Amino acid sequence: MTLEYKITDTVLPVVTINLKPGEIVYSESGGMSWMSANVEMKTHSGGGLGKMLKRKLSGESLFITDYFVNKDPGTVAFASEFPGRILAMQLEAGEQLIAQKDAFMVAEKSVDLDLHLNRKLGAGFFGGEGFIMEKISGPGLVFFEFDGDIVEMTLAKGESLRVDAGHIAMFEPSVQYDVKMVKGVSNILFGGEGLFLATLRGPGKVWLQTMPMIKLAGKILPFFPTKS
Repeated sequence: MTLEYKITDTVLPVVTINLKPGEIVYSESGGMSWMSANVEMKTHSGGGLGKMLKRKLSGESLFITDYFVNKDPGTVAFASEFPGRILAMQLEAGEQLIAQKDAFMVAEKSVDLDLHLNRKLGAGFFGGEGFIMEKISGPGLVFFEFDGDIVEMTLAKGESLRVDAGHIAMFEPSVQYDVKMVKGVSNILFGGEGLFLATLRGPGKVWLQTMPMIKLAGKILPFFPTKS
């Protein structure tokens, strides 16, 4: 049974899912934007205390909510929280993706959402939010929300890409992720990229986002009024 959906690609995109009896999708509690009157909701822990704490660490809510219909078809919609893109991914059984914190939007009930800790020393100490990520496992259809536009790249075995950590949206588990110090004193002092850059090493696919929320917030912050 294939889940029917439509992604409206605007500045603030929304995915509308058409549910038939027997189909169930879930999201973090409070993630739904609107739904038809016949759609039922069931909020629960999603696997007990351990799962709840893992979701909280990965930027999601403690509880999750299931959405389903009992008789006639219905619709449920999930809108992006930030200007960007909604990406739909159909995962096979055992297939996994590693995504940034709070990237998970909604998925079929068969999809598993878990915490992913990067055990690399550099990523742990200097990677910021890149140290704690989300691991999503198939089978099933899952939707992600990312900041700005999305650039997809495929890295060959041994091929490396250096990235400002905030631009990393998602990657396949075969891709190695670490954070290393920028070389050169002048680059560190005047380069404007900070002390560290993330390194992604293939093989595997990576998805990069063009407008990280943390960078946008940094640009807007100077315009906020301050107390005199």
